Amino acid sequence: MGLFSRKPQIIEAQYAPQVMGENMPSLYNAIFARVSRHDAMSVPSVARARNLICGTVASIPLEYYKTSTGEVIAPPRWIKQLSKNQPSFVTITWIVDSLLFYGVAYLLITERYAEDGRPAQFEWVANSRITFTTDLEGIMVTQYYMDLKPIDMNDIVTIQGFDEGVLDRGSRTIQAAIDVERAAAVNSAQPQPAGYLKNTGADLPPSEVSGLLAAWKRGAQSNSTRYLTSTLEYNAVAFSPRDMMYTDAIRSLSTQIARTMNVPSYLLSSEDNQSMTYSNVQDERKQFYALSIEPYIQAIQSRFSMDDISTAGHEVKFCVGDTFLKQDPLVEIQVLEKLLSLGLITTEQAMAMTDLTPNGSEGL
Repeated sequence: MGLFSRKPQIIEAQYAPQVMGENMPSLYNAIFARVSRHDAMSVPSVARARNLICGTVASIPLEYYKTSTGEVIAPPRWIKQLSKNQPSFVTITWIVDSLLFYGVAYLLITERYAEDGRPAQFEWVANSRITFTTDLEGIMVTQYYMDLKPIDMNDIVTIQGFDEGVLDRGSRTIQAAIDVERAAAVNSAQPQPAGYLKNTGADLPPSEVSGLLAAWKRGAQSNSTRYLTSTLEYNAVAFSPRDMMYTDAIRSLSTQIARTMNVPSYLLSSEDNQSMTYSNVQDERKQFYALSIEPYIQAIQSRFSMDDISTAGHEVKFCVGDTFLKQDPLVEIQVLEKLLSLGLITTEQAMAMTDLTPNGSEGL
């Protein structure tokens, strides 16, 4: 029986990592009016960027390696299923979601291996459920609380991101996008800009003025054609939806959101990208990996590789493979041809490098 094939038991934790961070309690949000995740996700560009990043990272499987040789070995149970009650795709999606929006993700250890006390099962915990107290300097966390109840410091795993999260650093941009879309929706529901009717003839009695205004309002709401006499003139005092240029503002803010979330703007349809070839599709995929998702991959796999989770001499990695890093086939063939001509590799090695078996068929 291997170490990780034995039945896990729930036991008391033996290790309590100290965590540094700037994620302040809820009082911080109240003072600085940080936009909520719920409101941020109501912006289409934010939702699309979030789904691209989180969905892509979560779709890459985890592998367990021997550090000294790079050999893939039999993994502990949690490598294939982090949480007992949901697939790892879902769990990792929400881990990345927390890192993206808040700069930190929380996992509650629900089961441990009896042999060494290392985790055997986790549960993702929403950031809104976690609060904490710190030391006098406000740097080191001294106690975590889940749903306002203290929890054992050994039973919580924190995954630190590379910044304070989108809800902090991009709050103004996201709020501006929310405000513009709200204004566009209001003006779309009321296409007639605000204004006043000017009577150049004889004054009308109050009852007729009220009736005239009511009729004008009904016509504006139904977007119907209205008639003005020679003594009445309509003067707008507000801009029309076209004059407000909401479409341009939304497109500009979408580009800003793309920059805030480190996603190429064309992936959010913020700009046209009509001249894509296979070659630059590969280049764009590498760029998306390097700039948008690799920081989250590194944050997660490096935390899971620490000694309080993985055994010494082993590490956890996402199996990225050729999904993002594959070269242009023409460039790859030219490189292999050069290596063969210099005698640096054999034909069999070249076939292996292109995932072909020596007889020329695809390898299994």
